[in-house]
Amino acid sequence: MRMVDLIEKKRDGLELATEEIDYIIAGYTDGRIPDYQISALAMAIYFNGMTEKERADLTMAMVHSGDVIDLSAIEGIKVDKHSTGGVGDTTTLVLGPLVASVGVPVAKMSGRGLGHTGGTIDKLEAVEGFHVEIENEEFISLVNKNKLAVIGQSGNLTPADKKLYALRDVTATVNSIALIASSIMSKKIAAGADAIVLDVKTGAGAFMKTLSDSEDLARAMVNIGNNVGRHTMAVISDMSQPLGYAIGNALEVLEAIDTLKGKGPADLTELSLTLGSHMVLLAKKANSLDEARALLENAINDGSALKAFKVFLEAQGGKAEVVDDPARLPQAKFIFELEAKEDGYVAEIVADEVGTAAMLLGAGRATKDSVIDLAVGLMLRKKIGDKVSKGESLVTIYSNFEDVSEVKEKLYENIRISTDSVPKPILIHKVITA
Repeated sequence: MRMVDLIEKKRDGLELATEEIDYIIAGYTDGRIPDYQISALAMAIYFNGMTEKERADLTMAMVHSGDVIDLSAIEGIKVDKHSTGGVGDTTTLVLGPLVASVGVPVAKMSGRGLGHTGGTIDKLEAVEGFHVEIENEEFISLVNKNKLAVIGQSGNLTPADKKLYALRDVTATVNSIALIASSIMSKKIAAGADAIVLDVKTGAGAFMKTLSDSEDLARAMVNIGNNVGRHTMAVISDMSQPLGYAIGNALEVLEAIDTLKGKGPADLTELSLTLGSHMVLLAKKANSLDEARALLENAINDGSALKAFKVFLEAQGGKAEVVDDPARLPQAKFIFELEAKEDGYVAEIVADEVGTAAMLLGAGRATKDSVIDLAVGLMLRKKIGDKVSKGESLVTIYSNFEDVSEVKEKLYENIRISTDSVPKPILIHKVITA
């Protein structure tokens, strides 16, 4: 088998066989196939796409390029949730304890944030003492005991995907549905889940800016998951503006606590209940989505979801007192208000640029080596469609430095006020199943 022949085959729009894809990924992982040949193949895939079978084969080849987490010792159907990333996306902090409280095992492998997209681990580390450095045996034991645990990503999980992604990043082949879908799904499958719920974002703050592209990606990932034996479905949710009100690590923990108390933002609560209902259904803890939703609503109302969060924090070294005393979370030295310059209605909040404003405060990482400030961030006071009066606060800025003029300028540039009333955005655009 020669790599040049396989490049030519894909260049001409033909389907690669399973053994050919296995040969490519194995050779690239161990260094036998050079970057320049994989670059040529990636460009051929970019222009010609891949069939459903090729996508599934590529995904599984990357899964088997490194470690595969064995969660078979965990009782029940393990359901994972993946978000394609956004601004103020606190759903994991809410969903973990919420679905665990009704008996769904959540064995979560999470990463850190880069850029304006926050990482679940960073957010949880805003709770004093919380850590994810636990051995696999303890991880499995905690999930069996408490139905919820979070661990850091394995260093040797899907090494082929890591190499391929780095190459795509410098060869203008990132925006390929086939390659994006295979990349995401390879990590989810290698992490050991039995079933997967995908939260595919669409809008200004999302990787996919249009609903059409988001739907294409969602369908590609759902098809891959189901074709390789993992029950998979997707929700396409709005990211034309930040989710919830909080953007920043400690602030998002506080918002998650409020949501588990039944006092959270309407959009974060609704998305959490929607995604959670599908997780409960896939875990076979309910017979219908309505029944699953009722279970989750009851768990919030009777306090069991909040209790599950406390147990989870304590089990991994965190000071659970923070749930009842949020002042224990990291606190910023300075608080400023971004005041509206005119009367009207909020017409636009450009999510990714608002996320960048939070990053300027230190809430996100500009590079992998950046140190995050867990205390700082933004709290939106208005969302799209809300009426606002001149002088009223649009955003509260939490900072550990006094000069926030650059942050304010960025926010004013990306929050637009209209004299005409504006409808609120649709939160859930589509639900995609096999």
